[in-house]
Amino acid sequence: MTLLRAAIVDLKRLEYLAEGNSAIHNLDARAKVLVTLVFITSVVSCNRYELSRLLPFCVFPAVMIARANLPALYLAKKIMLICPFIIMMGLFNPLFDRTALYQIGKLSISGGWISFFSLFTRSLLTVSAAFILIATTGFPAVCQALEKLGVPQIFSVQLLFLNRYIFVLADETGRASRARELRSCGKSGLGITSHGSLIGHLLLRTWQRAERIHTAMLARGFVGKFHSQRYSYFGSSDLGFVIGWSALFILFRSVDLSGYLGGVATELFL
Repeated sequence: MTLLRAAIVDLKRLEYLAEGNSAIHNLDARAKVLVTLVFITSVVSCNRYELSRLLPFCVFPAVMIARANLPALYLAKKIMLICPFIIMMGLFNPLFDRTALYQIGKLSISGGWISFFSLFTRSLLTVSAAFILIATTGFPAVCQALEKLGVPQIFSVQLLFLNRYIFVLADETGRASRARELRSCGKSGLGITSHGSLIGHLLLRTWQRAERIHTAMLARGFVGKFHSQRYSYFGSSDLGFVIGWSALFILFRSVDLSGYLGGVATELFL
């Protein structure tokens, strides 16, 4: 139960981080969403063998974490949770793609290993950008920014309800788990047979609570639109933020800076 409660608190910590007061937090949500979209598009569009082109993109998450005063260790732990899934996705690349691309002495590196590390790096970069966006903006503000950028309102509202339902499900899971522990009289549990009914009751309870929440929202005048507590204004600083980072991402995508700097260093020291 203690682990479950800690997981729920950890799930909400990203939203608490969005209440900061740094220069990044005070930017308009639309600017941060646009920059994140350009960043993800630039990273994903890189060829699977262009591993060196991905390295300069690490500047963006590093600068954003430093400027927004975000806990780097906490974000790193959250990002590391997806590493097993990334490894499973690219695990068979070295087996199917054995064409040698690089030769280091007697060691040959196949295209499968290059594509594996490229997939791993791209996944870490895109997930870190998404976490930083939520930690500096908040999920409701991100959905409102998407709506202002032309995303259909019904889609943004569904995203908000999905985010809210995750916390409702986590709360109900905590209550059901605590009740199960009390009925087991301190033992490890009531057996595997109790899990089926527990999951069924959990889904029914979360559904009923979600309906009560929606009814309360309608009673308070909800008409399908959420209102932000923070005033949104797209100013010159937001425009500079978008143009500056977007130009830098295009430069990283167009020019192999790592290869160029590596060649210069090789000529100087060898």
